[in-house]
Amino acid sequence: MKLIIRWAVITLALFAAVYFVPGISVEDPNAWSVFAAMAFILGLVNAFIRPILKLLSCPLILLTLGLFTIVINGLSFFIAARIADALGVSFFVNDFWSALLGGLVVSVISVFFNIFLKDGRSIHLARRGMFLQLCYQGDHREDPSHSYEMLL
Repeated sequence: MKLIIRWAVITLALFAAVYFVPGISVEDPNAWSVFAAMAFILGLVNAFIRPILKLLSCPLILLTLGLFTIVINGLSFFIAARIADALGVSFFVNDFWSALLGGLVVSVISVFFNIFLKDGRSIHLARRGMFLQLCYQGDHREDPSHSYEMLL
């Protein structure tokens, strides 16, 4: 059930990307099927191609302190749009900059909605005196090996 909800969230995020980013368009009267197919293709690209891109660009990610992952998001979005175009799905991205903005819109919206979708794991912050404790909690039981403290 969670997978279907996440797929619907990505579909809505793609709709928002088409609405807000001028270089992205859908030219089909049955647009919801295009968004659903593109969400599926984007999920496959994020599952199989994106890890390879992250591995190959690891030095750039470290050098830019993680900001290069925004470029990887845009590149993944651009690749997914090209695959969709090759498969006959009428989802079009004009250039890389549109893909970069579209990937950013999809990422922000999906992160925002996925905050509300809990799958048994959560992160708790607790302030204790001068320390901020960050505890990772899985399966609703606290494991001391997943507790991190930092001095405030």
